[in-house]
Amino acid sequence: MPKSRIRKKADYTPPPAKQATNIKLTSRSWVAPVMLAMFLIGLAWIVVFYVTDGSLPIDAFGNWNIVVGFGFIAAGFAVSTQWK
Repeated sequence: MPKSRIRKKADYTPPPAKQATNIKLTSRSWVAPVMLAMFLIGLAWIVVFYVTDGSLPIDAFGNWNIVVGFGFIAAGFAVSTQWK
């Protein structure tokens, strides 16, 4: 009995890619410097408060100076969410 011809499957060709739309991304070069500045300001605020026994940076705040320092650090973390 004669053999039948083997059909060769066509090679896979992916469908043509959709034309990508140009999405203009805004420059986020400001994020890293602002984030680091907030971290350092917060850290410096707390260190100065402890080193001066509470007389600096703002004497009227008292122990709330710690909250202000951590507020700067938290703001740094909030800014870091914008980093890509």
